[in-house]
Amino acid sequence: MKINQFLDATYLKTAEQAGISEQENLLKVVQLVEEAIVYSYKLIMIRSKYIATVKRLLVAAKSKVLIGTVIDFPNGNASIEKKLEEAQKAINLDADELDFVINYSAFKEGKIDLIKNEVTNCVSLCLTNNKIAKFIIEVAALSNEEIIVISQLIKQVVLDNFGEENAKYVFVKSSTGFYKTEDNVPNGATLEKIKLISKNAKPLKIKAAGGVRDYEMAMKMIALGIDRIGTSSSREIITKEQNLNLGY
Repeated sequence: MKINQFLDATYLKTAEQAGISEQENLLKVVQLVEEAIVYSYKLIMIRSKYIATVKRLLVAAKSKVLIGTVIDFPNGNASIEKKLEEAQKAINLDADELDFVINYSAFKEGKIDLIKNEVTNCVSLCLTNNKIAKFIIEVAALSNEEIIVISQLIKQVVLDNFGEENAKYVFVKSSTGFYKTEDNVPNGATLEKIKLISKNAKPLKIKAAGGVRDYEMAMKMIALGIDRIGTSSSREIITKEQNLNLGY
């Protein structure tokens, strides 16, 4: 097994969030692209404003690394119309995969029909354009019971409307990595949360994101049946695998 094909190498900070200039932020994105090309990651996950630059670099390098971006990030509370508009712009820029932050606040308020419509419309747009759709459910904002229910809900909407043959094009993803928790409680993927998603969302695919920072945790996630890992620590993870293969 080569762990590089599980890795969605991620850099989603704005210049303001990083406390640097826009030019410096762009340089971080370019550096991540160069790293992704060297290590043949599955995908590079960046903000949509950088898609054109990333695409140009990947094409020039004849790289097979895919491009992913986030939609309605990080809060997920925009209207369905706004989500679809943002998604269409990313598709037009030639993003391969779209990670939608689902309206988890509306879900917690019991607005189930809104969630069903959101999933249906977003998946339809992605499938029509041969793109992968991922739904970030923000596990740190949900109870275990809510994680079970929303995972089952997304799965059922996809199966009922698009058939099991299209399940492989839709992911349930754990986290944005930007959710603010109290008392330093983990805000991303944990083994407990991923077990719940995996048990209730399959045959949809699963992406563990947020908090997977080393090879050991990555391997534990893979053992639970996840299909992708979203991480800003891709280089550390793949370097450890290479060292193990060399007997270090």
